[in-house]
Amino acid sequence: MQLARPGLSCLIDSMGVNLHINAPRTPHPSAVLELLKPITWFPPMWAYLCGVVSAGPLPDGAWPKLALGLLLAGPVVCGMSQAANDWCDRHVDAINEPGRPIPSGRMPGRWGLWLALAMSVLALALGWLLGPWGFGATVAAVLAAWAYSAEPVRLKRSGWWGPGLVGLCYEGLPWFTGAAVIAAGAPGVEIVIVAALYALGAHGIMTLNDFKALEGDRQLGVRSLPVTMGPEAAARLACIMMTVPQLIVICMLVVWGRPLFAAAILAGLIAQMAAMRVLLRDPRGKAPWYNGTGVVLYVAGMMVAAVALRGIGGG
Repeated sequence: MQLARPGLSCLIDSMGVNLHINAPRTPHPSAVLELLKPITWFPPMWAYLCGVVSAGPLPDGAWPKLALGLLLAGPVVCGMSQAANDWCDRHVDAINEPGRPIPSGRMPGRWGLWLALAMSVLALALGWLLGPWGFGATVAAVLAAWAYSAEPVRLKRSGWWGPGLVGLCYEGLPWFTGAAVIAAGAPGVEIVIVAALYALGAHGIMTLNDFKALEGDRQLGVRSLPVTMGPEAAARLACIMMTVPQLIVICMLVVWGRPLFAAAILAGLIAQMAAMRVLLRDPRGKAPWYNGTGVVLYVAGMMVAAVALRGIGGG
């Protein structure tokens, strides 16, 4: 990891010493839960559910696979990725979010690392129970989580590759997995196209998420788009990235004979564009607000598209 200045490194180290003097030897369960960030579990769980819905009627006896897939996508794989990211980002968090479990000392020693590694093994074990498609997707997700955060790869240093990888793992891969597991085979090409488009659009969502770490990213050399382009330009690009894939989905649904579903997604997109106008007036200040408004409309459109795909690509 590239540190901005030796003085900053010493400051972070001294903070760590001060914070860890009275740290417990084992983490409190509340610190573990905070490390795993339950609020982040929803997107991959929702995408997995979209995949299940898009694959068509649920076969008899498929409920255990549905439940296991949701558990795997959210608490296990996404939770693991958050633990890995917090461990690899502990120096950045000492600047951006010093109250997080690791920099605050509530997750002492290497507990964050051991937890991330243990959950990686658990994810692979659970993925094995979902059959070859589920296991293959789980392997890809685990590798992607570590490639995003850990040296020497650390794709999050790139404002292009980092958000793209997260968008793929939050939206595209779980959607594909849900459809493949339920169908016990490769999803139809229509499902793959729509899942890929929503994953591409999620690049914009992840770019907006980078606004909260702007100062720490600048100091520690993380080249997020808000750092390299500036907040205003990055916000405009994020809006374009979210809008264009949805427009393509709308057009594809019309071509596939689902005009009412296309109209519903278009209505949600128009509402998003109104929210984008508010966002662009103050990107840094309004990014969290947009995540609670425009992003909700985005993910709602995902389920509309999933229902539309039933009988097209899912059988």
